[in-house]
Amino acid sequence: MPINGKNQEIAERMVRSDDELLDLAGKGDVQAFESLYRRHRDWVYRLAWRFTGNEADALDVLQETFAYLLRKLPSLRLTAAMTTFLYPVVKHLSLNLRRKQAPGTADEELLAALPAPAKAETSRAELAAALATLTADQQEVILMRFVDDMGLEEIAQVLKMPLNTIKSRLYRALDALREDPRTREYFLP
Repeated sequence: MPINGKNQEIAERMVRSDDELLDLAGKGDVQAFESLYRRHRDWVYRLAWRFTGNEADALDVLQETFAYLLRKLPSLRLTAAMTTFLYPVVKHLSLNLRRKQAPGTADEELLAALPAPAKAETSRAELAAALATLTADQQEVILMRFVDDMGLEEIAQVLKMPLNTIKSRLYRALDALREDPRTREYFLP
C-alpha cells in the first residue's frame, strides 16, 4: 500500500528525535508536539499512575505534564533524554495532587502498577510487602530501574545525585529483596 502525503509526513515525524520535534513544536508546529505527546504519553501515564494510585488522577497529571511542556516552548532544550526531563515534572505534579487530596491511596490500584512477579508463587501483594520494607529512597530507585526501565546514569540525572549514590541504593535494595524469602528468586542476579 503506497504511503500518501499525510501518512508520509506522519512517518517522517515518528523517526525524528525528541530534540527535532521540540524545535519544530517551539516554532508552532502542532503536529510535532502531537508526535512528542504520542511518543511519551504512555510512559508519563504509567509513572503518574504509580505516584497517584488511580486512573483519573494519572490522566490529570498526564494532561498537566504536557501543558507544562508546552509552556516551556520554544526555549526548552534537552540536555538528556526526554524521560529524564519529564520524570521530575510527573513526580512533582503527582505528589502535589496527592497532597491536595485526602491522605491514603487505594492499595489494590497501587499493587496493579507493580510488574507481575516472574514466579507464580510470588504474588503482587508479597512483592509490594517486600518493597514496603525498603526505605523510600531505595523504593524509588528500584521502581525507576525496573518499572520505568531507566538506566543508572539517567536515574542519577533525574534525582540530581551522584551515580555512586544511586548504585549504592540499588545494591542495598536488591540485597534486601534477595534476602526476603517472598522475593528472593525474583531478584536473583
